[in-house]
Amino acid sequence: MSDTNFKSLEDTLNKHIPREELRDVKRLLYGRADDNELPFSAETISLAKDVDVDLKGYIFTAQKEDLRRPRVVRVAAIQNTVDIPTTAPIHVQRDALHEKIANILRVAGSAGVNIVCLQEAWTMPFAFCTREKFPWCEFAEDVENGPTTKMLKELAKQYNMVIISPILERDSNHHDTIWNTAVVISNDGAYIGKHRKNHIPRVGDFNESTYYIEGDTGHPVFATQFGRIAINICYGRHHPQNWMMFGINGAEIVFNPSATVGGLSEPLWGIEARNAAIANSFFTVAINRVGTEVFPNEFTSGNGLPAHKDFGPFYGSSYVAAPDGSRTPGLSRDKDGLLVVEMDLNLCRQIKDFWGFQMTQRLPLYADSLAKVIKPDYKPPIVRES
Repeated sequence: MSDTNFKSLEDTLNKHIPREELRDVKRLLYGRADDNELPFSAETISLAKDVDVDLKGYIFTAQKEDLRRPRVVRVAAIQNTVDIPTTAPIHVQRDALHEKIANILRVAGSAGVNIVCLQEAWTMPFAFCTREKFPWCEFAEDVENGPTTKMLKELAKQYNMVIISPILERDSNHHDTIWNTAVVISNDGAYIGKHRKNHIPRVGDFNESTYYIEGDTGHPVFATQFGRIAINICYGRHHPQNWMMFGINGAEIVFNPSATVGGLSEPLWGIEARNAAIANSFFTVAINRVGTEVFPNEFTSGNGLPAHKDFGPFYGSSYVAAPDGSRTPGLSRDKDGLLVVEMDLNLCRQIKDFWGFQMTQRLPLYADSLAKVIKPDYKPPIVRES
């Protein structure tokens, strides 16, 4: 990890790049010269200060059309620390996180947010690194009637807000199996559905197959009042085909709730969700935790280093990318944050029309090639020098 005084790339750029050059730097780094900030009311700003959350807002526009009205929605991402010690009773840890997120959702409601997504497994510390089953499996709960979904149903209805809630799922209908799952709750407070994490990492601390396996829900897209949304949970962002299938199924916004640490993935973070937005002509919302979570027992990471009780700080830096390749600045690397982005979903089709990626992508060619690849006797068509 680098110096802990490094708060964010954006802070460094604003401090050290001369004003006359900053616009071009941002144009090349972020796809647009101006941040195009979203203003908030004095009440919303005051609420954010009261709950000590870093509030940022930005706007993505689209061209005005004659036959379609603008489809403007406000989308939010929440990144947060886990403040209660991991040695506290499970119900104490969960209740503290429920209270924290309820307070941040109050700010989101005041900001007029239509759809909000929380970070991966937000109701618990990211204990999967320990590979211990107890007490961490106690955090798993029912997706429809568990305490977290019940709480969020009330808040979704109160704020007229679709809420995406990634939790550890306990499937009591199938032998109490555990899954890494995102629950989608309608703005009227009803349970819409769920998506289970498609790709499970087996990388050092992130050997999550100790707890759950690859999901069985495919690539669902949820048609909400505010747009068609999908959830690509954490490690799935490393797989371009995963993003592609959500796009093929009609997603306009794909959320990527994650938990990842600096020494592992930070160079990839600003690239993957943005590339996915470009390739698939949809908006992407990349969400990461912040803070360092310390566990009671030491564990190793499969990297030859001594055992430890934490595996480094999560670096936050949540951001939103648009189908035209532009993106917002990221949230802080170390603070609780609420990122609110106003976007016109008409931009998705406009970019499809302009670039023609979907028209030219040759799906039958790929399907034919992949059908051959998965056969045991497959040999790559490598042409060698004679």
